[in-house]
Amino acid sequence: MQNRPSTDLPPVAKAYNGADRNAFLFGFNPQAELWNGRLAMIGFVAYLAWDLAGYSVVRNVLHIVGY
Repeated sequence: MQNRPSTDLPPVAKAYNGADRNAFLFGFNPQAELWNGRLAMIGFVAYLAWDLAGYSVVRNVLHIVGY
């Protein structure tokens, strides 16, 4: 009989507070920081796409100011 690697998946990754790291929990906890970072990345990419489409808030503000 050959030794084959196990196909069992590892258990759910736990954060410092013992809860699932991907759980959507309210309050100041490690899960909130993960979700905050994920949503910030989505917002940043959305703004870049919006800017590339020609709707730039930064350019409009600088144009109004006179730069």
